[in-house]
Amino acid sequence: MVRQVLMLDGAGRITVEDQPVPEPARGQVLVTVRACCISPGTELGSVPGRRREPNPAAAPRTFGYSNAGVISALGPGCEDLEVGTRVACMGGGFALHATHAVVPRNLAVPIPDAVTFEAAATNHLAATGLHAIRRGEFTLGEHVAVMGLGIVGHFASQFAALAGAHVLGVDRFPIRRDALAATGHAEGTISPDAADFAARARDLSCGYGFDGGVIAFGGDGTPALKALHQILKQAPDTHKMGRVVVVGGARIEHLFAAGLGNVDVRSSARPGPGYHDDAWEHGADYAPVFVQWTTRRNVEECLRFIALGRLRADCLITHRVPLTDGPAACDLLIEHPDQALGVILVP
Repeated sequence: MVRQVLMLDGAGRITVEDQPVPEPARGQVLVTVRACCISPGTELGSVPGRRREPNPAAAPRTFGYSNAGVISALGPGCEDLEVGTRVACMGGGFALHATHAVVPRNLAVPIPDAVTFEAAATNHLAATGLHAIRRGEFTLGEHVAVMGLGIVGHFASQFAALAGAHVLGVDRFPIRRDALAATGHAEGTISPDAADFAARARDLSCGYGFDGGVIAFGGDGTPALKALHQILKQAPDTHKMGRVVVVGGARIEHLFAAGLGNVDVRSSARPGPGYHDDAWEHGADYAPVFVQWTTRRNVEECLRFIALGRLRADCLITHRVPLTDGPAACDLLIEHPDQALGVILVP
């Protein structure tokens, strides 16, 4: 039995390759994939560099970490699961852009009936956005600015609003601002380059200043932190105060102490506890009373909110293409980020 899978080589070439369908190992399930979601930043961020400075010695590798499909076979230790179950799958090296994938059981979460495969395929990125909002501890009535409205920033914005915050979405690309506006969750969107950026942010916060923000992109995040610092609430002693969560792998150069004020800068890594813990992924668990919001629980909550109509995945999906057109779809995201956002591959 043969599967098709996207491959990335050391020269930045993306191809579709035929491979034998793998057998599920202990604690794994084999999934027939119905939809895959491309992560433009994490998956494709290195491609331009590879194309500028190719490394021919680097072997082609599979990629992808968020998809959805149907369980078609069970590995040992998964006898309590059922073939035919619709599942949202996540995990680097597991939830590949492919027609078939083997996934550890704790990274394959049942999909509610009301959720489509396409929406479920965004699960890893949605859970990463949710975890960032948990890290920020944003609450009812606070003002939060999300810098960068890629897929993770899009979901972080929605979850901040669902937590009761007043959200300002910030991005240079109109397609991203429009996608967030279509969800109805943000109270405003703006380009960071807008001449009236600070004034509009002050108006949205009713003059109180922002309680925090999220930096949701990779690369140079210094301008984003400076922009956030400008609009955060200010104490009478002139020190800025608030909480800033960095979820996008940004590099930031900024003075701390008096140069930053009493601002908490928090890193948010991955979609929650458990991911990359091999034993947990394959069936072990943490005591829920101590570790409530594991990666799996975060994915479950994302799917539940989508099913309830409170979280919108459909608004960010701009393209649906066959898996065989995956290389061209990746090139679109790399070369024209102003023209695409959520790209779904359909095996």
